[in-house]
Amino acid sequence: MTPLVDPFARAISYLRVSVTDRCDFRCTYCMSEHMTFLPKADLLSLEELDRLCTAFIRMGVQKLRITGGEPLVRKGILTFFEAMSRHLATGALQELTLTTNGSQLAKFAQPLADLGVRRVNVSLDTLNPAKFAQITRWGRLPQVLDGIEAAKSAGLRVKINAVALKGVNEDELFPLLDWCATEGHDLTFIEVMPMGEDMTATRLDQYWPLKDLRARLAERLTLTDLAERTGGPARYVRVNETGQKLGFITPLTHNFCESCNRVRLTCTGELYMCLGQEDMADLRAPLRASPDDTIVEQAIRAAIARKPKGHDFDYSRQKVAGQITRHMSHTGG
Repeated sequence: MTPLVDPFARAISYLRVSVTDRCDFRCTYCMSEHMTFLPKADLLSLEELDRLCTAFIRMGVQKLRITGGEPLVRKGILTFFEAMSRHLATGALQELTLTTNGSQLAKFAQPLADLGVRRVNVSLDTLNPAKFAQITRWGRLPQVLDGIEAAKSAGLRVKINAVALKGVNEDELFPLLDWCATEGHDLTFIEVMPMGEDMTATRLDQYWPLKDLRARLAERLTLTDLAERTGGPARYVRVNETGQKLGFITPLTHNFCESCNRVRLTCTGELYMCLGQEDMADLRAPLRASPDDTIVEQAIRAAIARKPKGHDFDYSRQKVAGQITRHMSHTGG
């Protein structure tokens, strides 16, 4: 089958898939405390997600990252991972990964490892229990730390994603780095968006530019830029003193567009070809129109043909801004 290539000769090999909009945390920068979630009928079933992901893999996607919400709160989620593991077995899929808040990892780490998952990204902004409860509203730090330990015991590589929040976890910059070095975890800092539909004065006060964060690190440590690229927004350095890899994600940056090899599928079947554009394709309708995948594959190709060369953020586009904030805070790398 002809692989998926966009108009700018970039092969699409990386698909991020949201399997649910639900989460068992209510992180202050991500969602309100009292959320109204989507009706179940709007969500793709696990079988539909299998069909769509299998179509993408058939068309050349080699890396699949499962996200949410919190993906592990979706009922029966292991059956979906089991379905995807068959593509790992054939070699069609090279990597199956997960982004999680860690709350359910104690239960799921070993089964996920058994199904071929080798890496997980865990969102963790603080090692202070009181602060953690404040940021996540409903989360408890010991539960997440137990999950991370379970992942490590199961042989999973853990990358910590920390949202940089001025005045909140600013004082934990070096302790968090040291803890990750001791535990053998890579660490990526994510810049919170200073805008969006849920913009507040508090959010503006918490905006901590990563260039300032990096400068503070460089006062004590030697950072060497790495050439490594993942097709995404992360830029990596090596911390010479510890040997650990450190990432920086600034959502507004343009410097990753030229190598962008990814698209994002929502839990309702909307395919976003670019994070910074409102343009999307509805894949749920063709998926439900026929059991034959021909229509779905045509819809996917038509969507990829619209993938832009790059994004052009407009600070007045509140809807997009809010969307990016929530996406970035869940997903780095």
